[in-house]
Amino acid sequence: MDFKLAAATGTAERETALEMLDHSLPGSNRITLGADKGYDTFKFVTLCRLRNVTPHVSQNTARKGGSCIDSRTNRHKGYQVSQRIRKRVEEIFGWAKTVGNFRKTRFVGMDKTQLAAYFVGAAYNLLRIAKLTEEQG
Repeated sequence: MDFKLAAATGTAERETALEMLDHSLPGSNRITLGADKGYDTFKFVTLCRLRNVTPHVSQNTARKGGSCIDSRTNRHKGYQVSQRIRKRVEEIFGWAKTVGNFRKTRFVGMDKTQLAAYFVGAAYNLLRIAKLTEEQG
């Protein structure tokens, strides 16, 4: 997993996602990528498929021209599962903004802010580990 900050440009989320895929794709097996409606663009979906990644992107049906995710992707049961699991990632961002106090950064510069983001992510992971070990014990 990765957690990377980028300057808000309107396309930064999609560009960063592709960079992270290029940096950490495991092997040559096809993988899936869950994402919200903001990722439902022709360019992003096409670039994912070229990387042997099946984009399980939430369909943006309100967009003119319709969604870029067609029935070859959304007809499979795995797509519906990905859409449910994807919401767990959004919960992490919600936790980071509220409990992790990361809604507004206090640091100047991308490097310091990225370091602070890693600490917030590590704190969240430690809490999850504690809860998982509680459930097992």
